[in-house]
Amino acid sequence: MPDPATPTGDIPPSTYPGERLGLPEEGIGSVGRIGRRIAALMVDWLIANVIALLVGPYASTAQSWATLGIFALMQVLFIPTIGGSVGHRLLGMRVVPIRGGWVGLWRPIVRTLLLVVVVPALVWDSDQRGFHDKVAGTVLIRA
Repeated sequence: MPDPATPTGDIPPSTYPGERLGLPEEGIGSVGRIGRRIAALMVDWLIANVIALLVGPYASTAQSWATLGIFALMQVLFIPTIGGSVGHRLLGMRVVPIRGGWVGLWRPIVRTLLLVVVVPALVWDSDQRGFHDKVAGTVLIRA
């Protein structure tokens, strides 16, 4: 009979975010923590909103969709070119693939599509990777 204290098929819990990924506990290369992530998201959303306002006068619904579209475009363009969004980079983070190398083109697209749905970004694992990062095979680390 299986030991009830050890669920079958489960990965043992990590002692810090990123441990199971082989990342350091803190400093450069460690998983970007929630405070930085939220601040980066706010920076990116603010930039997207300002650009949408400058492009043209919209009704509130059109303004919201324009902001979301610009936000998504910024993610897809900047992750493969500068290693993260403007907010990520300003707050000292970057998006990298788990297996190393260049993030490529498909990962930012998949990651962004799931990110704009919002719910996948709210579902995290013990490594503080949202579902959008897990599906894209990426992790947001401190640079």
